[in-house]
Amino acid sequence: MEWFATAISTSVPNVVPSILCRLSLVASALALAQTSSAAETEVAPINGGQFVGVAGCKSSSCHGGAGEKRSQYLTWLQKDFHVRAYAILTNARSARIAETLGMPVAQESNRCTVCHSPFQSVAATRLAPTAHPDEGVSCESCHGAAESWLRGHTRKDWNYAMRVTAGMRDLKSFYVRANTCVACHQNLGSDIAKAGHPELTFELDGQSVAEPKHWRDDDPSSGLRAWLVGQAVALREMSWALSKNETPDAEATAKWKGLAWLLAKTTTQQTNLPRIDQPTGTTSPAVFSSAQEQADLLARRAAESRLSNDFAQQLLRELAATDSEFVISKETSHDLLFRRAQRLVLALGRLSNAVSSEPPGTAKNPALTQLFDDVRSRADPGPPARARLAGRDAVDRQRLDRLTELR
Repeated sequence: MEWFATAISTSVPNVVPSILCRLSLVASALALAQTSSAAETEVAPINGGQFVGVAGCKSSSCHGGAGEKRSQYLTWLQKDFHVRAYAILTNARSARIAETLGMPVAQESNRCTVCHSPFQSVAATRLAPTAHPDEGVSCESCHGAAESWLRGHTRKDWNYAMRVTAGMRDLKSFYVRANTCVACHQNLGSDIAKAGHPELTFELDGQSVAEPKHWRDDDPSSGLRAWLVGQAVALREMSWALSKNETPDAEATAKWKGLAWLLAKTTTQQTNLPRIDQPTGTTSPAVFSSAQEQADLLARRAAESRLSNDFAQQLLRELAATDSEFVISKETSHDLLFRRAQRLVLALGRLSNAVSSEPPGTAKNPALTQLFDDVRSRADPGPPARARLAGRDAVDRQRLDRLTELR
């Protein structure tokens, strides 16, 4: 496919187009910094605390004012898709999904609200009167319950370590950041997917770039690390979900194999990173449990590593030379190869971005954009097709339990 080769060769520096053309398919935590100015201030460790809602953040003198350092609430309110998370539960698609599954209305079902209206999954004793379920996914969904640190986190004698000690989530750690997002952005009950819910694919780097940004990543390798940590955490969560079922869903298994294949390729030549085993045709709860442990170790190690431009360049070349692994056989079905290609295309996009010298905001190559559209459209055939396949499985609380664990 000539346009594919053109798209990738113009987007990936130093990768020979002839190598790329061989592709036959479209195809824990960081140490907390201490500062001497805050050395005399002591903060007692806090676990739990109340959620106060956006009311605690939106003052014009805090995050609801003008200027780069005070506009976070306004950015969330005006531009962030998370603000619409609760409203989505009231639209026609959500009503159709709930009806298909015989659930209450979506905004009253914990299978939906656990991610779309997180405050509804919090004990009433931990909700201040100012915290409202219709806020959707708001400040504290990411930063943690604010009661214990809200007043102190702006003090000049508090450094970052003190804020975390007081209960603020340590989002400077890519491992913690990925754990905060993955429970709602990767696994999805098969019955909900068949009833019309869009497919979920967690990709920390790409999804962070798409997010209206109100934070700084000062490390030049932050995008590359975010990508690898996010992929490893996604594999861990997929492995965890599959290990809970004696007869795993075939489509979910194919997705798992696609990502495991990518991470096996990523770690094969990297002696400083834990290895991910190449997936085979045989799967079992034990295999998934082993992959879960491997993936978590990789995520933790990658979060603490300084991944270089050379790492990205080498990996791009290795992934570009995988044409022999896109051949349909008894072990590699069409669906499995598509799932490999889906993860491969996402990886090429993020890795090429990591090594690109183009300034931020540069228009994407139209052919590369089309490539992304192709793999996305195969993954989401739309609500009517899914609704016809919808099952009536028993309510699965695994996702709710997992989200609670990761919090």
